[in-house]
Amino acid sequence: MKKNWLIATALSAFIAFPALAETRVINGEELAADQTFIYRILDDFKTLDPQLNSDVSGSEVMRDLFEGLMNEKADGSLEPGVAESYTVSDDGKTYTFHLRDALWSDGKPVTAGDFVYAWQRLADPETASEYAWYMELMGIENASAVVKGEADPSELGVKAIDDKTFEVKLINPLPYFPAMTVHSSTFPSPQWAIEEHGQNWTKPGNMVSNGAYVLTEYAPGEKLVRERNVNYWNNEETILDKSVALIINDEAQALTRYLAGELHKTEVPTGQYPRLKEQYPDQATAVPYSCSYFYWLNMSDKGPEALKDVRVRKALSYAVNRDVIVDRIMQGGQTAAYNLTHTATANFTTPDIPFASWTQQERVAKAKELLAEAGYGPQNPLELKISYNTSEGHKKIAIAVSQFWKAIGVTAVLENTEWKVHTENMQDKNYEVARYAWCGDYNEASTYLDLLTSYSGHNNAGFNNADYDALMAESKTIADPSELYTQAEAILAEEMPFIPMYHYTNVNMFKPNLRGWPLENVMRTWYSRDLYLVKD
Repeated sequence: MKKNWLIATALSAFIAFPALAETRVINGEELAADQTFIYRILDDFKTLDPQLNSDVSGSEVMRDLFEGLMNEKADGSLEPGVAESYTVSDDGKTYTFHLRDALWSDGKPVTAGDFVYAWQRLADPETASEYAWYMELMGIENASAVVKGEADPSELGVKAIDDKTFEVKLINPLPYFPAMTVHSSTFPSPQWAIEEHGQNWTKPGNMVSNGAYVLTEYAPGEKLVRERNVNYWNNEETILDKSVALIINDEAQALTRYLAGELHKTEVPTGQYPRLKEQYPDQATAVPYSCSYFYWLNMSDKGPEALKDVRVRKALSYAVNRDVIVDRIMQGGQTAAYNLTHTATANFTTPDIPFASWTQQERVAKAKELLAEAGYGPQNPLELKISYNTSEGHKKIAIAVSQFWKAIGVTAVLENTEWKVHTENMQDKNYEVARYAWCGDYNEASTYLDLLTSYSGHNNAGFNNADYDALMAESKTIADPSELYTQAEAILAEEMPFIPMYHYTNVNMFKPNLRGWPLENVMRTWYSRDLYLVKD
């Protein structure tokens, strides 16, 4: 975003020395003197390592501290990041990125070798990244063999032609490949800092980064602060001096602090959007957001025997009244979900899911029938544990689901843990039913549907379907995979490894003097360098 700066100066004729009064103006609005943006996040960060991060809030910080090959504009389209430009071979399988003159925060130049190191590090099994599979999704040569430990990371299809030229070889043409480089797992990493400090390289004072900001303070469970990186290649166009994330688990407390003027942004508490929109029409917003909310059903060997029966999984899903969840609990414009991929995803048509057109009474009747067929009833009652991370909204939904299940004879026990423990339990398959959400890494349906492949690093259900894997593999080889996506969604609806509940909206409160938030971007990809505060 190009800022149009105006500097107004005034000389006093009434004093013996010249006085300079500077007024910074952008698009006709005077800037606030203090350019510190403060916002709330729900959970603490699992990591500040770009190759290890897997959280949405973590990705927001990664985009400030680091910069990849490409960035996103406010409308979601791509713009150059570290790569000024790129070329594609005639067969669509070789991308050559030409890097700009950029520096790390310690003054060292950012080179193609820094990308080679980061991408090899991501794929290396020794790194144990949940996102190692992303290298496979990008279709990079030898990625599968490297991720599986069958080939050395040096055999990954990436190369530094010279310091300013980064080459990537794919196994098949992938039209949306450049968009995938916006993801934080593909950001460059400083090998020298990692080797010097080991796991402590992400601590303030140790971290070396190449983004618009540097890490200056991190108090686990409390806050994270990043400040302007004077070595950032486009620092002159950056306005915001400081971006502060406050970790506040209680959404009501966060709203109270927002209304008291302590925050510039916070999420609207569950169910309060209608009231807040009426009271603060210029601050409460609800726009589509590429995330889907669902419950994992543990089909793995560690899961309950009951969940290995597709009839039970379908019954649990059918019993959930999604209209109650979106209309009475959430009340923020969310839409009921019967499939995985968000309806606002580019070039995606929501498939015809049979049970989506049934009445809730029909779903409940079918659920009872399926449970009886599976051998569950008064003489053999089914009890399941629902796990969710700390949030009033997640708690309300879990309580509602327990009531929906009670109506079909299933007893639910609720378990609440903090986010880090919750995600570790899912990764370890140490759960029965677990609340989760998946937010798109790029604006294309595969970012959702690849999640359920057997090789996915985030397939916490333990779902394994050869036909599904084959469809998703084939989708990487054709120009228009939309029909394959429809078939993939049909398999998920038939196998039900998860319970889809709703498609997200971004429901936030923004202070009236905040500018630059990308409300038009369904991915909600934002950068502190694009934000600024105007004078109240």
